[in-house]
Amino acid sequence: MATRQLVLDRFVLRQFDDPDYSGTRILYDKERFESTCNQLLNEGKTELVNGYAPFCKHLFIPNFTPATLPYLPITDENEHLLKSGYDARTEQELPVLVRWFPLEAVPSSPVAKYIDVILYSREQIRKEATAMGRTDDQTEPWGIISVKAQDVDYELPMQPITMMRNALGAEEGGSGVALNKEAYLQSVEFW
Repeated sequence: MATRQLVLDRFVLRQFDDPDYSGTRILYDKERFESTCNQLLNEGKTELVNGYAPFCKHLFIPNFTPATLPYLPITDENEHLLKSGYDARTEQELPVLVRWFPLEAVPSSPVAKYIDVILYSREQIRKEATAMGRTDDQTEPWGIISVKAQDVDYELPMQPITMMRNALGAEEGGSGVALNKEAYLQSVEFW
């Protein structure tokens, strides 16, 4: 029997359940998504790729969902459509300034070629849950904390504000990883 190494973390559920979520929306059955990711990993059709910290891994998988690309290049023609506001990813986190294109103002995005399934170790998930006053009873070694729809099978830069939040520490909803200036500047250029 195949081992279940991955489980959906509560943090990723907003990508499946929240119709107002502004990043990659996963309009797919949660159990089937989790099962497919486990199957691909167990069969060696994908592998764990190191992420920005020892507790973070990625799976780069051909997109088996209807997830579309959640970003557009900012051009002279669409810059005036950008909106901004303060947003917190959870009730416990500090709101941060974000920007986005309203869906109704831009052309429909194409279905992504790949999904980047971002994993945190069980130890890191428990550390962050404790810092935010929550418990974590899951036992699988890896939790799926985010999914990014993209057209490449390698890690795209993390959003600058996510890097900043991570540097704040687990008490504010981050991971506690210090800011890397070079990676931050690459992120600013991409986003």
